[in-house]
Amino acid sequence: MPDSIHQVNYGSKVIEYHLTFSNRKSLGIQVLPNCDINVIAPLNSSLFDIQEKVKSKAGWILKQQNFFERYKPNIPERRFVNGETHLYLGRQYKLKIVPNTSNDVKIYRGEMIVFTDTKTSAEKVLNNWYKIKAKILFSDFLNKNIILFQKYKTISPVLEIRQMNKRWGSCNKAGKITLNINLIKAHKGCIEYVIIHELCHIVYYNHTKDFYNLLNSLCPDWERWKDKLEQQLA
Repeated sequence: MPDSIHQVNYGSKVIEYHLTFSNRKSLGIQVLPNCDINVIAPLNSSLFDIQEKVKSKAGWILKQQNFFERYKPNIPERRFVNGETHLYLGRQYKLKIVPNTSNDVKIYRGEMIVFTDTKTSAEKVLNNWYKIKAKILFSDFLNKNIILFQKYKTISPVLEIRQMNKRWGSCNKAGKITLNINLIKAHKGCIEYVIIHELCHIVYYNHTKDFYNLLNSLCPDWERWKDKLEQQLA
């Protein structure tokens, strides 16, 4: 059967999902980070049975979508002018732009001093500095916390740092962890929470009960750091 789009109603909500068929024994439902829903059904499944199964999981589906919606970064736009506040590791600093022969950033007495030459914008200098700091700090946190997962015989993750529009972090099945560069603006506890969260996905790929049990055991106060992350960078 061809792939198709279907819908079920759940109260006032309409749940739209992408249906595919596969040579498998049971029906599977995936909620992706962008909130899309994939349903993979056995080849001999009837549409009625599929619809009923999706309806029975509607509460869980909406909960997963809500989780991903809350997990999306919402960084306010910046103009990169003197006096504007910028974050670094959870603290706010006043931006001070200083013409110079070379490009650099210094933190000093509550100020984020950006030295720029005549050819480079303050925005570019600061973003390059954030990238350097993120690479160092994120790698340190990843190496520190991967030790917690040794008993699960997990693969060594590959770290990528880049701009992400919808997530603070992600982990694919190959063990590649991608972190949003904007995390460098958050408190260290928030950064560590996101890294542990993604490392847990190497053990349990989806947000199952086992996943949350593992997350709770390794980062008992993760909800506090998650809330702080959303408040700081909202």
